[in-house]
Amino acid sequence: MKSFKAFMYVLGLLLVSPALIAADLSGFWQHEELPAWIEVRFEGGVGTGTVVRNDEYPERVGRVLLKELVPDEGEADTWRGKVYAERLEEYKDGEISLPQANLMRIKVKVGFMSRTVEWNRVEAVPP
Repeated sequence: MKSFKAFMYVLGLLLVSPALIAADLSGFWQHEELPAWIEVRFEGGVGTGTVVRNDEYPERVGRVLLKELVPDEGEADTWRGKVYAERLEEYKDGEISLPQANLMRIKVKVGFMSRTVEWNRVEAVPP
């Protein structure tokens, strides 16, 4: 009976752990196509994503790309916040989602146009 309880405990941890990882937006992310990395951090339940490396545009390091990130109460693994739109030089409302634990999608709508950019989770930013 003890081994069955231990098995169920381990099984429960294995089933819950991926859900916890998937729901965690914090960490380092690399742009899908560009040599750019951001770090997402949460303080007091509100998140910020800052450019920590950009090989193509080093002057953008330190720029806040995502701000005011809060969980979307209606959708799991989804956050709402402001996303910096480079071409417009201003923040726009955006939706950030984690369709997979290591894949972040940032979607911004401007009028009838929308753009989605994907970022991949990385352990650390390369030196």
